[in-house]
Amino acid sequence: ANMPSLALLAGLSSSAAAYQNVLGGELERCSGAGMALTGFTRIGKCVDLNDDAGSHHVCIDMKSNVGGNFCEVTGQPNWCGSQMPCDGTPADECPVEHWCVCQWAFASYIERAGGCDKIQQVVCEATNMVALKHYREQAAHSPHIKSALQCLEEKCGLEKAAPSIGAVV
Repeated sequence: ANMPSLALLAGLSSSAAAYQNVLGGELERCSGAGMALTGFTRIGKCVDLNDDAGSHHVCIDMKSNVGGNFCEVTGQPNWCGSQMPCDGTPADECPVEHWCVCQWAFASYIERAGGCDKIQQVVCEATNMVALKHYREQAAHSPHIKSALQCLEEKCGLEKAAPSIGAVV
């Protein structure tokens, strides 16, 4: 009876290897030893099951935020200050440190906390390329998404995407 779930897990872990980070390399782990295990699927990487728009794709160092508690600023319950099962030792509890945050929450934090400099560290090697792709697709239609895109590009030293034809610059 456990075979289908094992096959599903094997499929998830092998497909996770194919994900790209915003720098174009293989997506690295966001959480590590001494930190709570992150990721929507709790595999330590910023991937989710269908990579939809709510996606937990941006890896940030929660301890580096200087614009206030990430959860409070983005209007969420305070899971940011909680202890959760550790990466590598799930029987132990660890603090939330490097965490895969939703694209909307990253954009919201920048807007409400007062700018990109309020997030000190984006872990670019562990931030999913899907976030960059979504932000680039939506930036022309939303000022706060545009700010999130500019912040991600700045923090990760990325080339700015050429504006699409017909875009107002």
